[in-house]
Amino acid sequence: MNTIRLYLHSMRMLLKCQLEYPVSFFLQALAQLVMEGGEMMAVILIIDRFDRLNQWETGDLFFFFGIMSVTFYLTECFGRGLTGNFPSLIRTGQLDTLLTRPRGVLTQILCSAVDPRRITCIAVGTAALVIGCRLSHVQWTLPKAAAFAEAILFGCMLILALFMIEAIFMIYSVKSVELVNALSYGGRSACEYPIDIYPRPLRILFTAVAPFALVLHVPSAYILEKPLYGWPSWTAFVCPLAGAVFFGLIYVVFRKAMTHYRSTGS
Repeated sequence: MNTIRLYLHSMRMLLKCQLEYPVSFFLQALAQLVMEGGEMMAVILIIDRFDRLNQWETGDLFFFFGIMSVTFYLTECFGRGLTGNFPSLIRTGQLDTLLTRPRGVLTQILCSAVDPRRITCIAVGTAALVIGCRLSHVQWTLPKAAAFAEAILFGCMLILALFMIEAIFMIYSVKSVELVNALSYGGRSACEYPIDIYPRPLRILFTAVAPFALVLHVPSAYILEKPLYGWPSWTAFVCPLAGAVFFGLIYVVFRKAMTHYRSTGS
């Protein structure tokens, strides 16, 4: 509980600092809105060109886009320390100071940065979810709400783990490895659409390697009442656990990688 309190206190302080320059914050948030709005426009253009993609209709595509956007940008908003601060901590040797403190390194990294500009991206994703629910006539029940919450929670853990992979590579190489972005940012772009529209290699990649399909698409298909691959409904509550398992495995690797970190001696 102390760790959670520390994290929330850090987030409040960082948000307050960001809002000290309201004009700059507004302009940057507006830029994020335009970029994410452009991605949503791509969905609209696809819908305008095709009546459906496989079994997925207009509202379904909006729903998939929305749940991916909300999950990814929630993680990027509050997990910015891994993608924004960690590279500079490694290059400058400031990571040494974190090792001398009584809190865990990952906790301190997550407490070091926040990106409230992503709120506009989350808003776009939320709008897409609302549109998708209306067009697909989603009838919300307690099990569907539970599946949705589970997908968001474990989806955030999955994406945070993907960010940790880049951090692990940086411990060994000092520089970021752009190939890792193929799984994180590339996965976000690809998995804004249902996984079964892609060829087999991509389906395997985002099901078995970076399991976006298990964590987000299976429960989304259950909510839309169009089971993915014809899987039974109970898989919508079990498959998202892949996000927690993936996070646990990557966290163990991260802890192991930290034992190989070489201090700058400063």
